[in-house]
Amino acid sequence: QVQLVESGGGLVQAGGSLRLSCAASGSIFSNNVMGWYRQALGKQRELVATITSGGSTNYANSVKGRFTISRDNAKTTVYLQMNSLKPEDTATYYCIVTRIGVNYWGRGTQVTVSS
Repeated sequence: QVQLVESGGGLVQAGGSLRLSCAASGSIFSNNVMGWYRQALGKQRELVATITSGGSTNYANSVKGRFTISRDNAKTTVYLQMNSLKPEDTATYYCIVTRIGVNYWGRGTQVTVSS
């Protein structure tokens, strides 16, 4: 079983920054992909960024140059540094771990960006 716990969300003004963290526990193993998705009210869940065990990253076009994903394999934690936040970044952010084709999700953390 895999458990994911997100933290770091909150309310911030446009142009500000937040750092999300996701601590994973359970049968994570080393070969996996960790990442973040988000879902705004009334919209579908969308990819934000992913990072492989080897450090390869992938970003949604809407966050490139503003968000940075990183991971600490020793702590099985993934981070999302979000800079230059915009009101359209407002959403619930979900941590995901994909291992052997199975997705595990966190419960989400709310990010609200005021204009």
